[in-house]
Amino acid sequence: MAQQDKQELAGKVALVTGAARGLGAAAAEGLAREGASILVTDMRADEGQAVVDRIAGAGGKAAFFPLDVTQEDQWEAAVAKAEELFGALHILVNNAGVAPAGEYMENLAFEDWKRVTAIDLDSVFLGCKHGIRTIKKYSSPKANDGAIINISSIMGIVGFPRNADYNASKGGVRIMTKVAALECAELGYGIRVNSIHPGFIDTALVRDAVEEGTKRPDAVLQSANEMIDMLVMAHPIGRLGEARDIGDAVVFLASPRSGFMTGSELVVDGGYTAR
Repeated sequence: MAQQDKQELAGKVALVTGAARGLGAAAAEGLAREGASILVTDMRADEGQAVVDRIAGAGGKAAFFPLDVTQEDQWEAAVAKAEELFGALHILVNNAGVAPAGEYMENLAFEDWKRVTAIDLDSVFLGCKHGIRTIKKYSSPKANDGAIINISSIMGIVGFPRNADYNASKGGVRIMTKVAALECAELGYGIRVNSIHPGFIDTALVRDAVEEGTKRPDAVLQSANEMIDMLVMAHPIGRLGEARDIGDAVVFLASPRSGFMTGSELVVDGGYTAR
């Protein structure tokens, strides 16, 4: 096999949350292309199985496991399933999340706040907790070949009106990632922990949030297409991101090519935060 064709993650095992579609599916399929065995987790069983089928059809190894990322006992079962099916766990991608349509803070219901922070922040804590406990059994302190990749957002770096719950969650993911990275280094676990901060990516999640936002009585724009056009203009590169843009970033952070990176934030936003 030619050097350029070598699969960088051959023999590795990855668990990806929210992997039934969008960024999670792109991450799972990207990791599989590089040789990793994938535990695809999500609440959407049919779509999750479709991702598994695509990976298998391309010659990769994958299985689906249902996971509500807000439930600690289900996290324990998920990491155990990865070990049972594939014999180890080396890579965790904390991707599962929701993007609410948005509400001004003074009107934001506490129950809505708790729902968003549970899915977008608490779940990442649970993933890191049980990911670290499991990955450390298979990682090498010298090679630093264990990897946890947390999907944050540009909204973990800059504020955005009517998104207090989402901003707080993604900002929390950003800082928690650095804490986890320092702890893993201090304890000599050989696990690198980094975050990815996507700009607006053209996925069903983003389009659904845009559609809901335009239905608000105080919405500035009533057309989803106009809103998408406005978002495109906010990215200097001149387009929204694609799911594979983030999938490729996940592969990079999981691979030896990022071996000197931990506690880092990889911004993949088409220049959005450069202004």
